Amino acid sequence: MKDKTTTLTSFMKQRRMGLNDFIQRIATNSYACKHPEVQSILNMNPPQDAAELMNANPSPPPSPSQQINLGPSSNPTAKPSDFHFLKVIGKGSFGKVLLARHRSDDQFYAVKVLQKKAILKKKEEKHIMSERNVLLKNVQHPFLVGLHYSFQTADKLYFVLDYINGGELFYHLQRERCFLEPRARFYAAEIASALGYLHSLNIVYRDLKPENILLDQQGHIILTDFGLCKENIELNGTTSTFCGTPEYLAPEVLHKQPYDRTVDWWCLGAVIYEMLYGLPPFYSRNTAEMYDNILNKPLQLKPNISNAARHLLEGLLQKDRTKRLGCTDDFTEIKNHMFFSPINWEELNAKKLTPPFNPNVTGPNDLRHFDTEFTDEPVPNSIGCSPDSALVTASIKDAAEAFLGFSYAPSMDSYL
Repeated sequence: MKDKTTTLTSFMKQRRMGLNDFIQRIATNSYACKHPEVQSILNMNPPQDAAELMNANPSPPPSPSQQINLGPSSNPTAKPSDFHFLKVIGKGSFGKVLLARHRSDDQFYAVKVLQKKAILKKKEEKHIMSERNVLLKNVQHPFLVGLHYSFQTADKLYFVLDYINGGELFYHLQRERCFLEPRARFYAAEIASALGYLHSLNIVYRDLKPENILLDQQGHIILTDFGLCKENIELNGTTSTFCGTPEYLAPEVLHKQPYDRTVDWWCLGAVIYEMLYGLPPFYSRNTAEMYDNILNKPLQLKPNISNAARHLLEGLLQKDRTKRLGCTDDFTEIKNHMFFSPINWEELNAKKLTPPFNPNVTGPNDLRHFDTEFTDEPVPNSIGCSPDSALVTASIKDAAEAFLGFSYAPSMDSYL
């Protein structure tokens, strides 16, 4: 039976590949393309000639099944060719982030371009859709990156995001090794405010680390990358998915126990510790040893920080989540801690407090705070192109179904 299944699977793969080759041959034949039955199969308008069909820009618009849940929108037909893609400014597991200028209004955006095939291969559709859902809710907070709209082609997803060019907190920490306490306090307060807002929406962030914390052009914190967010976690609710970044994993996550919102307060403690000392707490180059440290080693604090900072870190980096700072009253406990007594939270959220560091960027083209590992990389030609119609095969249709409802543009009310 097993041999029959293997043979059948192999046969189906060959048939699918053969069908794909057949469609590509038809697609390159202008005479065949004009036949009405061929047009209905390919779901496209007849091209003028074969060269037009092979031109990656423009491509046929996404089918109606890919364009749902848009709602009232000032830009319901967004497409890659709307943008001039200028520089690679970031990379991730499923694609790249690019600096792009919109061709019609010359506005600059960070466009996150994700490969559907890579997402499907690793079965990460839920995380991507969760990221999109969380981004939709971020318009109300000053320290969370905003989504302008999202759209998709047959093989890619596009997030059109606020362009933030003050650099990652990780980049600045690498250059300066550590921060003085007032600067660490300012960043920690803005981060905590953003986390508190997410928690108020029953969202647990789960992946706080310096690489996901950006500075805007004035020097304020902007939290980004919501791919690991977990939605619908009520005040006392828990989840148990093992995810995060090794250096910042809370003990309960490592134990594979159910965990709650306090996992974010552990991560905040780890980031504050790193800002003050230059390395994450319990750090070791050996990952197994680092995990053992997180689980078993007592927190060690050098004497070069204030008593308030010491008390805060001991509260946030409490291994027992039921005793951790924030376990009872969430963000309110953090906000009221004596470490943050110099902070006026209303003025902080109104961005009326002067940031302790100004990135001094001269404009959108100033990329001094981006790692040259990214900016030196050529922009792939395929980023601004939609695939030709020959790609409308069974596998692409599978991808389209996996990302139903991804496309989004805000209603005009969002801007009023």
